[in-house]
Amino acid sequence: MTGAPTVAGAPAARGLPPGAALAAVTLAGVASAAQGVVNAELGERAGDPTLGALVNNLGGALLVGLGVLVLPSARTGLVALRRARLPWWAYLGGLGGAGIVLAGVYIVPVLGVAIFTIAQVAGGSLGGLAVDRAGLAPGGRLALTRPRVAGALLGVAAVTLAQLGQPVGDLAVGLVLLAVAGGLGVALQSALNARVSAAGSAAAGMVVNFATATPVVLLVAALAGALTGPGPTWPGDWYLYTGGLLGVVIVAALLVGVPSVGVLRTGLALVAGQLGGALLLDALLPGGPGLRLPVLAGALLTLTATLVAGRGPRRSGSRDVAPPSAGGPAASAATAGSATPG
Repeated sequence: MTGAPTVAGAPAARGLPPGAALAAVTLAGVASAAQGVVNAELGERAGDPTLGALVNNLGGALLVGLGVLVLPSARTGLVALRRARLPWWAYLGGLGGAGIVLAGVYIVPVLGVAIFTIAQVAGGSLGGLAVDRAGLAPGGRLALTRPRVAGALLGVAAVTLAQLGQPVGDLAVGLVLLAVAGGLGVALQSALNARVSAAGSAAAGMVVNFATATPVVLLVAALAGALTGPGPTWPGDWYLYTGGLLGVVIVAALLVGVPSVGVLRTGLALVAGQLGGALLLDALLPGGPGLRLPVLAGALLTLTATLVAGRGPRRSGSRDVAPPSAGGPAASAATAGSATPG
């Protein structure tokens, strides 16, 4: 079926069936919740929260780099990407993931995880609507229909419900707006990474994501003093260093989701998975709060929002197609540790 008109230079893309794509992204949301937990604990135990984000991105970049060395198809994708001659800004998607994970490190202690998460999801929903409407992702434009707007609003309401009872910090307007901007950045990240992937390959999309995000995280860590002074105390628990692997899984799922269902629904499915993952972690981790009904209700309501956003007549001649979050994430933080899709 012929795709809708795209923004100049945007390659057309055909993704998985919508149900399969949404299932993959929802599972990646569970991985995103786990990523947030391990990154936060690693940063806390190492002595600087920025170190968790740094290890996450370095680990992901290392895994992607090894993939390029081992897999000929990955190198072929990079060659195809070079020949595609995309506009320079198409390669900046990784900045969205880097921005949200770094913002979480400094904003969550002030606003609290609840306000930060709600603001980020609000920004991601707004960004998803705008990016889909503009056709920045491969596959074309999606009309600003009532079901899509209703799905976005329902998603924000679901996350607000899930955060009931969570601690709330100082309501600094500037930081709230910064968290909203972080959500917008994650929506752009997903769209641009999918655009790069369509022009080259999924591996090429991941390479560009981590190649863009990692230097930014490294620079911020250096400016914050995390790389100077007394050496960090690195914990010996291996699972605390799996953030990079989880980030690769999240980015790969977003690259699958966006061409099939668009940026908005991909983001909502990721949030639903994050809430479900947070629920599992709360119930399974020693000392956790156990089953929290608001989180369960929020996860189910977010899944409903994903379905609602896909209803309604499709635009003539278009498919329901379209962003790591991050984690860097996407990606929103369902727990105190901010997750990122990259």
